[in-house]
Amino acid sequence: MRSSLLFDTSVWVDFLNKNDTPQALLLQEYIETDREVLLTPTIVQEILQGIREDSTYTEIKEALSYFTLLELPPRRAAIGAADLFRSLRKKGVTIRKSNDCLIAYYAVSFSVPLVHTDRDFDHISKYSKLKIWKQKN
Repeated sequence: MRSSLLFDTSVWVDFLNKNDTPQALLLQEYIETDREVLLTPTIVQEILQGIREDSTYTEIKEALSYFTLLELPPRRAAIGAADLFRSLRKKGVTIRKSNDCLIAYYAVSFSVPLVHTDRDFDHISKYSKLKIWKQKN
């Protein structure tokens, strides 16, 4: 049986746009089979801020409320993400969006694999405890 997974915004965008990436299909499978789909506050924000139509916004906002939201004290999350960003920078790794460090910090803190289509997470996982979901062949 598959465990809980944290799905990054990149996967949600593909899913909502009906792009059949392996990651989006996995999200669809998790939703359809009532497996635990995890979110972070940052992922919820990124999903919702990208929606243009008010009716779609309301629909998606309500749908997202059915999934498990991982929560950490804001100061702890901010400092943890900043520490991760700084440690990567010291190793010569540039992360394009600092929010990716925040999402990665949540995944590490809760010991859950992250499903994504954003190459920054692959870089983060090489130099941290971030676990990435890998498609089985």
